[in-house]
Amino acid sequence: MSNAIKEGRLDPVFFRRDVLEVAPELLGKFLVRKFDNGRFVKHLITEVEAYRGEEDLACHASKGKTPRTSVMYEPGGVLYIYLIYGMYWMMNVVTGPEDHPQAVLIRGIEGYDGPGKLTRHLKIDKTFNNEDLSTSPRIWIEDAGLRPEYTTLPRIGVDYAGEYWKNVPWRYMIRL
Repeated sequence: MSNAIKEGRLDPVFFRRDVLEVAPELLGKFLVRKFDNGRFVKHLITEVEAYRGEEDLACHASKGKTPRTSVMYEPGGVLYIYLIYGMYWMMNVVTGPEDHPQAVLIRGIEGYDGPGKLTRHLKIDKTFNNEDLSTSPRIWIEDAGLRPEYTTLPRIGVDYAGEYWKNVPWRYMIRL
């Protein structure tokens, strides 16, 4: 891999902090995808949601460590990919230290609103689960040098978690 590719890539240390610090700081970063044919695309991250540990009833880790959620217990900087409705892959960035399950769902990138739309565009599937963003030759996040203003909102689609957890303002969106 050339130095030009490594230069802007976020270091693992960036991801090994609390999800509530990492999530808003991902806004305005570039999500970079290199396809098998060598083509690159870069999209600005515009919307994310934070999921914070076993105590967060909207977080998949709320039921403890399982084969599906074990990746969330890894040190921050890897991807957690799962399928919903049998058709949409969801891409999450694991954050925090080892054994503290936290993740940021990437909900939107420039040109693609919605987590299912962006993974389809980027051809993200289960093979990306546990992919290390600091070493992957096919996906990573780069600092774009932007610190956009953002708004906070309740997370989407987590009514099952109860009144408190469905209403925490842990969805972050670039303010236009």
